[in-house]
Amino acid sequence: MAQVTAALVKQLREMTDAPMMECKKALVEADGDIEKAVDILRTMGVAKAVKRAGRDTNEGTIAAFITADGKRGALLELSCETDFVGTNPKFTGFAADLAEIVAESDPADVEALKACAMGEGTVADELTEMIHVIGENMKIQRFSRVTVEHGALGSYVHLGGKLADIVTIHLSKPETAENEQFKTFAHDVAMQVAAMPSVACRREDVPADVIAREKAIYMAQAAESGKPEAIQERIATGRLEKFYKESCLVEQDFIKDGSITISELAKRVGASVGDDIQVMSFVRYAFGQE
Repeated sequence: MAQVTAALVKQLREMTDAPMMECKKALVEADGDIEKAVDILRTMGVAKAVKRAGRDTNEGTIAAFITADGKRGALLELSCETDFVGTNPKFTGFAADLAEIVAESDPADVEALKACAMGEGTVADELTEMIHVIGENMKIQRFSRVTVEHGALGSYVHLGGKLADIVTIHLSKPETAENEQFKTFAHDVAMQVAAMPSVACRREDVPADVIAREKAIYMAQAAESGKPEAIQERIATGRLEKFYKESCLVEQDFIKDGSITISELAKRVGASVGDDIQVMSFVRYAFGQE
């Protein structure tokens, strides 16, 4: 009997997208013949998955999940072939279930997620079954898990799942997370993240190379004015301040009330609920964009 190596099992899995254990069983049954193993897998019920493995997956959805206590959350991007399937409740529900598994199980990567328990088997098993039932190729493209110890998370999903985000908000009092005014604030900030793409949450979070590049551009623009160098420096600094205001979440004008910034809104809500509220970070996914 031919030896069934881990490399051979991996190769068959990549060819068929079938579960690892099923690949190993098929190879054992086929005495190590990978082509026969493919046929065995097809007869075991993964034929559609095999035939559709090369299909483009340019449609899909982004799911957001946050635990009831607001401490753990996840974004997950699941792709399919057509927009029709991408808006199918069965498909979007599956994406939401996967996001919940990410939040609860903390897998290291997509392969680790596929090995997580789901239903009576694994995520990989359920994914293959979904491909069979719906009849389109599907792929788990990426996910992000977010946690907070002293605070709560807020999320927003826009454009039918084409855009989603999770914001992390620090709180001094655990009970604030249950306050309805705070919940509205968390939702509004998450909506702000979706509506106004930001480079970072705070100016101190902006990468140094981004700041250097922006300032170099502003200095070059100022130099064209022909004004003294000291004036050029002030012009560049002023434009950099404008960059921070437009590109850092907490410095942006609130989309529902342009008279206050997000940080000012946090202070206002904090004063109302008796807590120190600070928006700390965010994760934003736009479908198909890394």
